[in-house]
This record gives sequence, structure tokens and C-alpha cells, in this order.
Amino acid sequence: MSRVGKKPITVAAGVEVGIQGAVVNVKGPKGDLSFTHHPNMSVTFDAEAKEVQVTRPDDQRQNRALHGLTRAIIANMVQGVQTQFEKKLEIQGVGYQATLANGVLSLQVGFANIIKLPVPKGVDCELGSPTLIIVRSADKHACGQFAANIRRVRPPEPYKGKGIRYQGEMVKRKAGKAFGS
Repeated sequence: MSRVGKKPITVAAGVEVGIQGAVVNVKGPKGDLSFTHHPNMSVTFDAEAKEVQVTRPDDQRQNRALHGLTRAIIANMVQGVQTQFEKKLEIQGVGYQATLANGVLSLQVGFANIIKLPVPKGVDCELGSPTLIIVRSADKHACGQFAANIRRVRPPEPYKGKGIRYQGEMVKRKAGKAFGS
């Protein structure tokens, strides 16, 4: 039995869970999310105990894999509508900066042109400073994917450390060319 999959998901006050067939809807103060799970999994909501339980029909390899995955996705949805997920990115480099206008994030990161990334629906993006980007969303996947798309524009390089990195990310630095004497 999956250790992750067999744990019930406790639903806090203020969060509503609705199950219609294979669609799980979660509604809370920070947003509304829905997820269509695999038809082999069965998801039940106990309104008295305020718990969601995910079960699988048998111990086939695919069902074992889907069991924990389905439970983790629903748990992230319940957590996300209570407190949004957040990723912070730092821009390092001389002249590197970001601007945000009309739902479009513009990055000046050493290229000849300015890179423009539209902010996806359901994702909030704000700038703490011209070199700090904060991405928030109730959907963990959307938050992480948009942050990864931003980082992919200019990943940190190992020689000078310039680029876009997650806050607190350590970049292993390499030594430059060694000149013989």
C-alpha cells in the first residue's frame, strides 16, 4: 500500500470539496481549482470528518503509481486554496532587470532584445525590486512552471554567476582560465 496514497487529506474550515464523477473541485479563499483524476482511482469525501480519501482497485504497477500521485495533487489543491504557493527568483548581473506591465513580464538579461513573457491566468506575478520576481498561485504546478519558464530565459552561468536563479539557490562556481607563468 502506498504510504502517501493511504493518508487521508484533512480539509480545513473555509475550503469546499466537490466530487462529480472523475472531477474533483476545490474552492477556498485564495481560488478555485479542479482536477480530473484517472478513472481507476476512486476519490471520496467524508463531509463529517472533513477528509478526502483516495483508494485504488488493485496492486497493479500503474495503479500503485497513480494512487500516491492523485492523493498528492489533491492535497496540493487543498493547501493552495488556503495559502498560495510562492516562488521567488533573483536576477543577478550588471544591467539585468525585470519590469511588469499589463500582465507581461519583460526581462532585460544581456540579450540584444527584451524577452517578454505573458503571465498565465491564475498566476500572480509581482516585482519586489527590479531584480526580485515573486510568483504566486493557488495551483502549485502553474506557479512552478511559470517560475521555471522565467529561469529558463537566462539560467545562472557557473563562471560569473550571472543569470536568473531561485532565491537561495546555490550555483557551483568554476574557476576561470589559469594563466601559466
